Amino acid sequence: MCGISAYIGHREAYPIVINGLKRLEYRGYDSAGVMVYNNGTMYVSKTKGKVSDLEEIVGQDEERKKGTIGMGHTRWATHGVPNDVNSHPHLSKSGNLVIVHNGIIENYDTIKKELISRGYSFKSDTDTEVLLNLIEEVKVTEGCKLGKAVQLALTNVVGAYAITVFDKTNPDEIIVARLGSPIAIGVGKDKKEFFVASDASPFVEYTKQAIYLEDEEMAIIKLGKQVKVHKINDDSIVEPTIQKLQMSLDQIEKGGYDHFMLKEIHEQPKAITDTFRGRMLADKNMIKMSSVDLNLDKFLNANRIIIVACGTSWHAGLVAEYLFEDMARIPVEVEYASEFRYRNPIITEKDVVIAISQSGETADTLAAIKLAKSKGAFVYGVCNVVGSSIARETHSGAYTHAGPEIGVASTKAFTTQITVLTLIALKLGKANGSLSDQAFKDYIQKMNRIPKQVEELLKIDDHVKSIAAVYKDAKNCLYLGRGFNFPVALEGALKLKEISYIHAEGYPAAEMKHGPIALIDENMPIFVIATNKGHYEKVVSNIQEIKSRAGKIIAIVTVGDTQVKEIADHTIEIPDTQEALTPLLTTIPFQLLSYHIAVMLNKNVDQPRNLAKSVTVE
Repeated sequence: MCGISAYIGHREAYPIVINGLKRLEYRGYDSAGVMVYNNGTMYVSKTKGKVSDLEEIVGQDEERKKGTIGMGHTRWATHGVPNDVNSHPHLSKSGNLVIVHNGIIENYDTIKKELISRGYSFKSDTDTEVLLNLIEEVKVTEGCKLGKAVQLALTNVVGAYAITVFDKTNPDEIIVARLGSPIAIGVGKDKKEFFVASDASPFVEYTKQAIYLEDEEMAIIKLGKQVKVHKINDDSIVEPTIQKLQMSLDQIEKGGYDHFMLKEIHEQPKAITDTFRGRMLADKNMIKMSSVDLNLDKFLNANRIIIVACGTSWHAGLVAEYLFEDMARIPVEVEYASEFRYRNPIITEKDVVIAISQSGETADTLAAIKLAKSKGAFVYGVCNVVGSSIARETHSGAYTHAGPEIGVASTKAFTTQITVLTLIALKLGKANGSLSDQAFKDYIQKMNRIPKQVEELLKIDDHVKSIAAVYKDAKNCLYLGRGFNFPVALEGALKLKEISYIHAEGYPAAEMKHGPIALIDENMPIFVIATNKGHYEKVVSNIQEIKSRAGKIIAIVTVGDTQVKEIADHTIEIPDTQEALTPLLTTIPFQLLSYHIAVMLNKNVDQPRNLAKSVTVE
């Protein structure tokens, strides 16, 4: 949640910070603000709305743009409604300190009451302003420098944070700290400039060198000097590791597409290929995954696999449940990370926990990982962002290699997560003998065709768009699927809700008659996955039940289907493949459908209301 962008160096800070905020706006976009320091004055501009609104506020006031030190913030509101006053940056009581903050300070109310008793007053409703004034109070009472004041203050707060703090009385440094929310420091050539951001996208064109702070670490950044990193709780020095960024500028730009979501939908053939490149050797009928090979005994001897995730990643986990149980015959449970961590789950050393997250920063999933580790379970992470918290916190894992996903509604993250999980399931099934050599070979060859099949499937975009035009004004929709495609029905409904704000629900097709059938009438679109594998005849019966009640059927069928085509109002054909691999194909039409409906309704596709890409707070 929320995005931080900051700069200290020799260039003008304003355009760097503003451009960084635009790239981070997928993290939060209900308000935005910027501070630029110049010759003893901090110019703070902030507003409710988007970064573009902030730019209009600043306008042509060149005085507010001058200066080589700046910090900015794009907000997803937690404490305090979205408005100009609650927007970041926040100034301290004296006006000397300024802060931008991601996260939540849970004990802010107690701290606020104490500060009020000491004569402090507050302009905003935010926990962030409380934190900043606590830092100032410590700085004054202890007579210490800003870095020490930040450290001492943070030992007295409960919650999560990524913060950047600046003191205009000592304008040659910026203080950065984190606990639970990600923060990256870009290191410029010869240490003549530094960048701070929630991820590396704001500074990728300026430097490929980045430091990622760990939890409970803080950094003191001074021009011309090595970044000094130390632990917040015990003040021990940490030698910072400078990582080389793999991200490129073209990956985080739209590349001619109208929206990032559409670009990312069309990137899926390449993303899936990149995910299995080097892992699945189709010409040798092999899967090589060192993260699994080195821990094969843990997987094969596990009593069960527990999958923890949230949102779209949870849906990928549901697909994986079918994959692991079908291919490897290993019992699987799929849990919402947000519930798992609070219900005192039974976890043992014989369990394997797989944590799935696109960003690798999902707060509930991280908490679930820590709980599982404390119980002795082996924890394996599946995430997209190199160097993310989940990648560092888990015992082992695999990256999806989807590339940056900017659109809030996940698309290529979902298919690449399924790709990784399929490879693991196949490898385990081969290793424990649940899959015959021939079955394994067949899967490998069919899997190898998936990127090309997705590429072909994307050519039906105009057909899907025409269907979207028919149903764009629907108020409620049902999505039905069975077996491997039940989770795809859930994901399809989620996509429609996320970006078009149309109410939609996903169900196992057979559950329709246990309640949802009461909703069906001539105004109800029903999206049904009816591929010719698995429970085809059962799904056909479900479709007939819907038609007898005047429901409108939009069916995803296997190419060449005739039976469903005779019944359905609209059909969308997908290429033929193994049943276990169909989720990689059936999800594509639902992504396109949601996209086109949202565009037709004039919704903000990439930045849907109330949502943020990375949920780093509880």
